[in-house]
Amino acid sequence: MARKNGTRASDPPAATYMFSLQAQYANKPGMLAKIATAVGECGGNIGDIDVVRSSGNTIVREISVSARDSDHAREIVEKVRAVKGVSIKSVADRVFMSHRGGKIEIRNKVPVTSRRDLSVVYTPGVARVCLAIDKDPDAAYNLTIKGNTVAVVSDGTAILGLGDLGPRAAMPVMEGKAMLFKAFGGVDAWPICLDTKDPDEIIAITKAIAPGFGGINLEDISAPRCFYIEETLKKELDIPVFHDDQHGTAVVVLAAILNATRIVKKDITDLKVVVLGVGAAGVACTKILMSAGVTNIVGVDRTGIIHKGRAEGMNFMKEWFAENTNREGVSGSVSDAMEGADVFLGLAGPNMITVEDVKKMNRDPIVFAMANPDPEIRPELAAPHVAVMATGRSDFPNQINNVLCFPGLFRGVFDVRAREINEEMKLAAAQAIAAAVSRTELSSEYIIPSVFHPTVFKNVARDVAAAAIATGVAEVERRAVTSFL
Repeated sequence: MARKNGTRASDPPAATYMFSLQAQYANKPGMLAKIATAVGECGGNIGDIDVVRSSGNTIVREISVSARDSDHAREIVEKVRAVKGVSIKSVADRVFMSHRGGKIEIRNKVPVTSRRDLSVVYTPGVARVCLAIDKDPDAAYNLTIKGNTVAVVSDGTAILGLGDLGPRAAMPVMEGKAMLFKAFGGVDAWPICLDTKDPDEIIAITKAIAPGFGGINLEDISAPRCFYIEETLKKELDIPVFHDDQHGTAVVVLAAILNATRIVKKDITDLKVVVLGVGAAGVACTKILMSAGVTNIVGVDRTGIIHKGRAEGMNFMKEWFAENTNREGVSGSVSDAMEGADVFLGLAGPNMITVEDVKKMNRDPIVFAMANPDPEIRPELAAPHVAVMATGRSDFPNQINNVLCFPGLFRGVFDVRAREINEEMKLAAAQAIAAAVSRTELSSEYIIPSVFHPTVFKNVARDVAAAAIATGVAEVERRAVTSFL
């Protein structure tokens, strides 16, 4: 049975709902075991256990616990509270604690500890640098943060799987994005959350702030507005513009499909692919698969299969989809689309397909059910009937995670000061990610590398930079790999 937040009582505890409680109890043998038993009986997992303070008669311990969700966490706390002789002194949510005061900050790279330092980094010395940039605007790439800084721009209209929560609620996600840019790519990024939903205003504001950045990462902007915003900015700015919800997802999906087809021994050009959810990610996945050689793609939205002549629920991007996919002109539901499919890409929502739908697929089917937190079909239901299963979740094998793409991609972009991010660069990123899984490592439960893989980001940066040079969009030859990488 699903809980109100989408989790099930049978789901394992998740780090997303890790909390710590401080319990005070008599300092005698067996009491900690009683607490551990109470947590275990509720289905929680105990992590770290630390002594906060101890006296001759009592002890206070801080105990870290993983739960399925916030309701489950409350159940565990009440179960521990009911243990005779135990007093709960405090309960803290680890996720909220990590966000307190924000997750990022600015740090100085040059010390300011004397009058001489001040005169070098600020007035009067800084005036010479301003004049140098005035004479040669490109000098800003070397003499300011521009050459290594991304603006993460959002209006908060499509936050994760939560929908339109607005710019303030988008900030935690954009801060997290900035952290990942720095942690995995050595790229400085800053969240820019805009209090407007007007596409033309978003474009105007982004253009106005662009001189201070080397690239623009659009994030969590709803479709179809995101297509217009990205295309306009790409035409009107001289720095790379990248909508990660589209292209980051597409790059990692292609990488996973390249490796999945190696397992099932199918040629990518022979695949029939069903794309459920024709929004930002669905359209981008379709385009990159077409660039990689897939010719038979069928898209499905809330109205059904997208095909030429369909009038209901269409927009300019779905019109493009109708013109360029579904070569056999089929219509109907997602269940109809699944007939004879080799690959299913779920980018829609929970429980959208059934086991019977999966059974309609071709031999050795590949199912990527990527809706979060609840996929289009539960992995444990699909697993007996598929050759390869992937989700967007970290608690199942083969997580399709955008972080495998964007830090290394922008690192490569900045290393050669690329003017744009083209299709060849995205294909190079996908191939680099796929290649991070060696022939001996490849299996149905390991088609995509971990985000903590030791070389995947360096390899993505290297291959993206090479593709930029090869396609003539690089301004400089590749610089030496940063000490970070």
